[in-house]
Amino acid sequence: MQKVLLARPRGFCAGVEMAIKALEWSVRIFEPPVYCYHEIVHNHHVVKHFEARGVIFVDNIDDIPAGSPLVLSAHGAAPSVVDSARDRAGSLVNAVCPLVTKVHRELKVRANKGYDIIYVGHRGHEEAVGTMAVAPDSVHLVETEEDLLSISQSGSPVALLAQTTLSHDEWAGIVSKARERFPELWMPSRGDLCFATTNRQAALKTITSRSDAILVIGSANSSNTRALEKVALTSGCPYVKRINSASELPSNLDGVIGVTAGASAPDQVVQEVLDALAPRDGIEEIAVTTEDEYFPPPPDLRELIRSLALLVAVSVAAPVADMNAFRDDRALSASAVLGELRTSEQP
Repeated sequence: MQKVLLARPRGFCAGVEMAIKALEWSVRIFEPPVYCYHEIVHNHHVVKHFEARGVIFVDNIDDIPAGSPLVLSAHGAAPSVVDSARDRAGSLVNAVCPLVTKVHRELKVRANKGYDIIYVGHRGHEEAVGTMAVAPDSVHLVETEEDLLSISQSGSPVALLAQTTLSHDEWAGIVSKARERFPELWMPSRGDLCFATTNRQAALKTITSRSDAILVIGSANSSNTRALEKVALTSGCPYVKRINSASELPSNLDGVIGVTAGASAPDQVVQEVLDALAPRDGIEEIAVTTEDEYFPPPPDLRELIRSLALLVAVSVAAPVADMNAFRDDRALSASAVLGELRTSEQP
């Protein structure tokens, strides 16, 4: 093939970085197994990596033996699930993305003020399920503009919130229709769509018109990865393919190939795809912005590390030193934490 156009930003976002590192800390602290409620992030390779490290992923808190260490995934969970987890787990780390927590907070506040809440999201997705459970009697899920027609005019004020990983284009259409139907519609001053999702879609749009084909790297159950697929398709690129790894590369690629990656796709997988493509005219990186956002480790984890440090200091009858385990956390990437992923296996 001739050339690769590589979108930037791509790959891991700040929330994914935080969640992966939180689970890795938990694996290092506790004897296996460590349990995780839902996949820590939606990526096949990341999940397989942690399974090999002794992590057991479950979809029901009751499947966790009482007293076991437990991590809650980046996508968030229903308040009742978090309460059950605190009661059942011996140690709990809630690795929910702060941007998802923001939407939970917005929904709770609006529900308490008597709002009918329209939540735009994907039915069955962990983030949507957990968010709507914050105030299930006040929230209406919509996935399309047509779904808005089923929401009656009750006389209560109406708020519009969103799953963080939506495609900006599908969100914009629903916003427009919702404002027509509910002129006094309330929306947060800062939008709910994740900045990383929006940035990756914007970067992708800059390369679609120049590309003969677009490759989107990421797993099928990743909402933001599927949103990137939609963006590429609606931008008019003649060929769009989502792949998990280099082993899934089509054999007939030619010309200029655009490459991007969902927010839970590891850097190593992206590099393996680029190495396999080996374009004769090289790789041109197209950047729309530089992301420097950082989410610190979850409070649960920080408190756990402090408690363990104190316990060790007391047990050896030594003074408690400055044991700030996270002082270099920002400089440590999740890709470095994951090390050498095994990417040859099929999902």
